[in-house]
Order: sequence, then C-alpha cells, then structure tokens
Amino acid sequence: MIFDHGEVRLHYLDEGPRDGAPVVFAHALGTGTLLWDAVIPLLPPSLRVIRYDARGHGQSSCPPAPYSMGALIRDAECLLDHLEVRAALFVGLSIGGMVAQGLAVKRPDLVRALVLSNTGAKIATPAIWAERIATARRPGGMADLARASCERWFARAFRQEGRHLPWLDLLSRHDPEGYIGCASAISGTDFYTSTSGLRLPVLGVAGAEDGSTPPDLVRETVDLIPGSRFQLIRGAGHVPPVDHPEAYARVLTDFLRATDHIDGT
Repeated sequence: MIFDHGEVRLHYLDEGPRDGAPVVFAHALGTGTLLWDAVIPLLPPSLRVIRYDARGHGQSSCPPAPYSMGALIRDAECLLDHLEVRAALFVGLSIGGMVAQGLAVKRPDLVRALVLSNTGAKIATPAIWAERIATARRPGGMADLARASCERWFARAFRQEGRHLPWLDLLSRHDPEGYIGCASAISGTDFYTSTSGLRLPVLGVAGAEDGSTPPDLVRETVDLIPGSRFQLIRGAGHVPPVDHPEAYARVLTDFLRATDHIDGT
C-alpha cells in the first residue's frame, strides 16, 4: 500500500486484525520492510503489525538528499495519523530507533512504549557520516559501503557461511540518493537531551557482535530513560531480526506482555 502525504509517498504494510494492539516497525539504513520478514510470523497473531519503507528506501519515493531527522519523524507521524493508530508499541532499529525517540517526544499520543534496537541517541560522528556520504557519491561507492556495512553488521560466522550475501546485494543496489539523505539525517541528530525527558516503557535491544551500534551505546541511550530495560542478544550483530529472528521475537513478545500491550497469560 502507498500513502502520499504530499511531501513523499510511503510504502507500508498493515497486517493482522485492525482491532489488534498496534506494533509499528521502523527499519535500518539501507534496508526496508523486509528487515522484519523473519520476525513477523513469530509474533502473536493478535497484533496489528505496521511496517513501512522510509523515504529513499524500498518502494517509497526518493526525494533529493539531504533529509532531516524531523522529516523522517514527520513521515512516521503522518502515516500513523492516516491509519488512525494511537498508543502503539514502536520498534525502531538503528535509524529507525532515532525516529522512534523523536516521535515519542513529539507525539506521545502515538507511542505508548518503545523498543530501541541497535540504536543510539547519537550514532557515530559527522566526520564518519561525511566520509560515507562521499563514498556513496562515487561510482561503485554503494558496493564499497555495502561490504563495509556487512562487516560491521554481521558476526564473522554468519559471513563465513555466506548468509549475509542477500543483504550485501541489497545494500549494493540501494539508491545512493536515499542513502545520502538518511545518512545526513543521522549525522545531524543528537537526542541525548530530548530522550532523557521521555517517561514511558522502554526496552533496549543490542547485539553482542554489533559493530555499528555496540551494546554500550544502546545501554547508554536507554539508561537516559528511568525504568527502562536492556536485553543483550548473544551472537547477534546489528540486525538481530535477520541473524537471530527467534530470539528477537521472543524478546519482543516478552516486552509486549510485560507492558500489557497484549494479554500476559
């Protein structure tokens, strides 16, 4: 399905019963709704599951770069307003976790609980992102970025088995404009102050082998929010829904029950 809010056309999937407890998924840079493919079937069938391609990704439109984090947050906000969703559990991974933090601050009516997965209040440095943006602009640059990303994202054993190859191909084929747009948004974002003001149930999820957003960064971010929880997935990298979907689904389901988003029995 496509939702056009005037500034961008967003591709989204809205699955499960419409009266089910809503769970919204926001993906990592360079991926899309397919990031969650292995996890969704493992979640309780009573949920209303909403996932979408960020601007510049998947089947969503790709406006000229750069993008601001405010624009990415506005995209999520407009989509949930369009779907008449309130009080969702919002699961954000990497840049999706930054969107989650910003949306919870801006529109607390939309978000009743957060899962901040493999993310941070601030990720890397402007210099690192400037270097990656410059690489993306070069011929063959996306393939170079894809190789480097897979080394950071996946544990050595996962790569040695060749299980990363579909993601290497996906990242290599990603539209440079969309990558540059979202990389620019990450570069300009520091949510330490605003995230520290949040007061809602929060779970931080980290992969023990994550080379992009290490566990200490995730823990530091969720520790900004009183009462938050933290879960480390052993052997997982930057995208646990890909390399450890069963463990990831288990962690999400436990949090859904703990926050009474679904029946705890």
